[in-house]
Amino acid sequence: MALILGIETATKNCSVALFKDGKLIAEKEHVSDGYTHAEQLNLFIKEVVDSANITLKEIEAVALSMGPGSYTGLRIGTSTAKGLCYALEVPLLAISTLQAMAFGMVDNESLAIYCPMIDARRMEVFSALFDVNNNEIRGVQADVVDEQTYASFLENEVIFFGDGALKCKAIINHKNAKFIEGINPSAKNLGILANAKFEKKDFEDVAYFEPYYLKDFVAGKKGA
Repeated sequence: MALILGIETATKNCSVALFKDGKLIAEKEHVSDGYTHAEQLNLFIKEVVDSANITLKEIEAVALSMGPGSYTGLRIGTSTAKGLCYALEVPLLAISTLQAMAFGMVDNESLAIYCPMIDARRMEVFSALFDVNNNEIRGVQADVVDEQTYASFLENEVIFFGDGALKCKAIINHKNAKFIEGINPSAKNLGILANAKFEKKDFEDVAYFEPYYLKDFVAGKKGA
């Protein structure tokens, strides 16, 4: 009867969810262009735990959306997840942000291929492709999108979604390309994937775990 806390901070959505045996029992999230994760995350954790009428000490594992995504967002989520794991002496479960996004779409759509996209910059996105069973067809890459980037997959219908998909809509002009707006990574999609890892004891080394940045952090110039 695993009780798992899920944390998602890879993009604009600060999201926390609580699961029992993979089933969602409480959630709290907020999407903001201001990336207010540092101010909201611990408050959301408290609200989720309180709403489920449990204490933090009852949590048996922490599931973290591991990236790719925002460097700062991933650092905040990772440090919080590690702190909880150390304090509660529970394991850390790392879930691919893109895989969790694709998993969350299966209940809503039944087409053949799912392509979650996280906005990087300019015409670049972090993306991967999954089948309807959440098997990875093509691994995570940082794609500079043009009309040929996903051409080899468009013999089948492909669903593009996530905050990187909208800017690609005009470029990927194909009858088999479908675009879904308003989809963000969410902690509520971590539960079943995390529970499967928990049952297999597929735990991370809390001391050495690092999120999956995919690209090196480049600081912008002050005032830019």
